Amino acid sequence: MLRNMFKKTYTRIDAKYKPQEGNEGAEPNIPEGLWRKCNKCGQPIYVEDVVNNYYVCPKCSGYFRVHAYRRIEMIADEGSFEEWNQDMPVSNPLEFPGYEKKLQAAREKSRLNEAVVTGKCTVDGSPTVIGVCDARFIMSSMGHVVGEKITDAVERATKEQLPVVLFACSGGARMQEGIVSLMQMAKTSAALKRHHEAGQLFISVLTDPTTGGVTASFAMLGDIILAEPGALIGFAGPRVIEQTIGQKLPEGFQRSEFLLDHGFVDKIVERRDQKKVIGQILFMHQKHAMVPRAARPALAAAHAHSGKDEKAVSVDKKGKSGQDGGKTAWDTVLLSRKSDRPVATDYINAIFDEFIEFHGDRYFKDDGAIVGGIAMFHGMPVTVIGQQKGKNTKENIKRNFGMPSPDGYRKALRLMKQAETFNRPVVCFVDTPGAFCGLEAEERGQGEAIARNLFEMASLTVPVLSMVIGEGGSGGALAMAVANEVWMLENAIYSILSPEGFASILYKDSKKAPDAAKVMKVTAKDLQNLKLIERIIPEEQPASKENLFRLAELMDVAMEDFFKTYGAMSGEELANHRYDRFRRM
Repeated sequence: MLRNMFKKTYTRIDAKYKPQEGNEGAEPNIPEGLWRKCNKCGQPIYVEDVVNNYYVCPKCSGYFRVHAYRRIEMIADEGSFEEWNQDMPVSNPLEFPGYEKKLQAAREKSRLNEAVVTGKCTVDGSPTVIGVCDARFIMSSMGHVVGEKITDAVERATKEQLPVVLFACSGGARMQEGIVSLMQMAKTSAALKRHHEAGQLFISVLTDPTTGGVTASFAMLGDIILAEPGALIGFAGPRVIEQTIGQKLPEGFQRSEFLLDHGFVDKIVERRDQKKVIGQILFMHQKHAMVPRAARPALAAAHAHSGKDEKAVSVDKKGKSGQDGGKTAWDTVLLSRKSDRPVATDYINAIFDEFIEFHGDRYFKDDGAIVGGIAMFHGMPVTVIGQQKGKNTKENIKRNFGMPSPDGYRKALRLMKQAETFNRPVVCFVDTPGAFCGLEAEERGQGEAIARNLFEMASLTVPVLSMVIGEGGSGGALAMAVANEVWMLENAIYSILSPEGFASILYKDSKKAPDAAKVMKVTAKDLQNLKLIERIIPEEQPASKENLFRLAELMDVAMEDFFKTYGAMSGEELANHRYDRFRRM
């Protein structure tokens, strides 16, 4: 279908420039520059189509490199860009022969002073400092002037309390400047460290290519790292690696998608969506107070769409449902594991607005058993993290049946520390049979990852709320539940071990799991009686997609009270409250 669509486009264009009557044998009179050849798929493409498609090939979806000012036009609000340091003196610190001529040639070719353009603008109304590398200028390699422009822009952003957005596109350090070029890696990184310590946001956008010293400095230091599809990103170039190891690299190696899978990129964003996504992230990192209690239109509409006409039920601290109907502990265990029970993303989408998922632990992997990112709650930014099960066999394999690896816990902690930096509350949804126990999990330090979460969560200076929505299995659940308050759905469980495992160890018979469940005190009612949780969210019917919005509404009301209470506390008070909570247990 797409092939025919492009045929029609080209036929129309050819007809426009067809030979005049009487010159039927002549070639079509097509103006010069109307067509180009895609250097990725080799097909002829109409230039105007490419421009209208954000410089993406309409045939193969290959991304063309974008000049710096064009990039700024795509991202910045019209008329808002104010350029900084447009002209800086030429730098030839090593007095490298012929370097000034090379710089002059690059200036004439690109009409730029150097390989990066910096300045200030607004993106969807949010002010930010922006820097864009331009590959036309000596492959946007980083010499002294490039390092100086980026450092000065970051310093000004720190002084003016503004976020920074940098678009990386570079072959790395500039060889003609030798060791001075190498020093720019440390200089830009040090400036970004001060910017970070001042509580300001840095968004790094990786484009094709981002390699060498740029990758090993400012490009990979973003609080949030975005990437364009298919971009080459790596420290050593692929040819260097192949020559070094004597092996052919696998397809897709060092591409954006490879880095996403391996935990180094938060999100891959298509070029047409970049302004919207960056604008959204910038907005969500500004201070926004929670809107006072009122009907939430999106939630009310979704609730009405569910076809239920239920009366509102308030949720108090006691949270006693009184509707167990003779239900045993083992019955609750089975309900907590039901395949149709809503998972973390169901609650996230039902309760919060504008959720943006971020990926990766920045060390090794993106674990599908943990989802997390930023969302809005009644107009207030929050960090939301959930242990995620699948809804079918394929999804469960992708999510590892909700059993996080060390990489998942490290991703969760990274997002929590990010929330602390930007003073956002943290909401965790707990639903796991337990942490994944496997060879690779032990190799990468499962115990250390869980312990580190307990250690760091204890002192977070923002409100932390954890809700057990299904299974709360052992340390794998606790690693997401060192919170100021822990809530449970009525048919959720929280335990030291699965009842089957408990029965196998103490009774030497896993078939005695129902008996074990009773003595283990795994239900929400049991844990509230033990004063180990603060609230029970009642389930008039077992949780399912039919009553999801009913449960979300109950959570919504209770969460608003939680944020009012804990949002009024200082960071020290929040950490002390969390410490005292567990100290009493």
